[in-house]
Amino acid sequence: MIHRRIFWVALALMALALVVAACAPPLAQQEASSGELNLLCTPQVEWCEGMKAEFEKINPDITVNFVRMSSGESLTRLRNEKENPQFDIWWGGPIDSFIAAGREGLLEPYETASQDIILNKDLMLDPDSNWVGIYVGSLGFATNTEWLAENPGTEAPNSWDDLLADELASQLMVAHPSSSGTSYTSLCTILQIKGEEEGWDFLREYAGQVNQFTKSGSAPARFVGAGEAAVGIVFSHDIVKQIENGLPLVLSFPEEGTGYEVGGMGLIKGAKNLEAAKLWYDWALQPDTQELGPKYGAYQAPTVEGAEASMPELLKVNLIDYDFEWCGSNKKAFVDKFTNEIANADTLKE
Repeated sequence: MIHRRIFWVALALMALALVVAACAPPLAQQEASSGELNLLCTPQVEWCEGMKAEFEKINPDITVNFVRMSSGESLTRLRNEKENPQFDIWWGGPIDSFIAAGREGLLEPYETASQDIILNKDLMLDPDSNWVGIYVGSLGFATNTEWLAENPGTEAPNSWDDLLADELASQLMVAHPSSSGTSYTSLCTILQIKGEEEGWDFLREYAGQVNQFTKSGSAPARFVGAGEAAVGIVFSHDIVKQIENGLPLVLSFPEEGTGYEVGGMGLIKGAKNLEAAKLWYDWALQPDTQELGPKYGAYQAPTVEGAEASMPELLKVNLIDYDFEWCGSNKKAFVDKFTNEIANADTLKE
């Protein structure tokens, strides 16, 4: 009788164990429920900090360690650390750099159901699954309104050619394409609008108008707002942020067309915290997550179904048919040409 009871108790315990195992999360999720996540973050620090806080709020056992770098710096860092990667995931920055990183074997392909709600898979999802788009933003001009008032007869530029006007000699502020994805987007936009030969001639004149090249792509809006130059070439959402911060700026767009970015995200090849990185990846593609941007001063448009853009008018401008594949494939060659033949990157304004 006792043996029979032991048998039934043992059987019940086995059944309970099977139920618990069935209800438990997969091994990958269990591994990712605690630990660290090393994030390479390219957007402005305020947004990086906000995303860290939001992710840790719903994943309290994961500590996010992030380093903020421009996209050019990020790509260089990943190249240098290829044999011993220090980051798990790269979040933000134009996909030109992600295309280059994917071609160099720096990213870990990842397919997930979260990609199903991407708005434009041809544009925003790498066919090899190395990267995915997480936001969209257009290039614009930031002009200091006080400078306009002090120079009667001048107007905010409405064309790329307006940047070569005599009154703007030493009055332009733009980042250097070796460190900034924003500036590289500008460079590649000009080459597509004007063609390579005429485009490089234009870039030589354009560089001659620059007061100083900056390291960060968003920095020119701040410096122009502070009166250090008259016009900056910046992504329009960064200009809007500085206007909302009270700086004396006006936003304009080139009538013949402007380039735009698709901000990217990708897992790092050899990531030490890969499962935690996958959690971030899936979370970053949720509509609620993509609507967090304005909370942290970021007004880029989302890339997934169900997320509303805070400022859709920033994309209702004359956008060129920007060739991300061409720009990404030629990034090193174009940046080297600009640096070696037009303007070196020895003294960049922080």
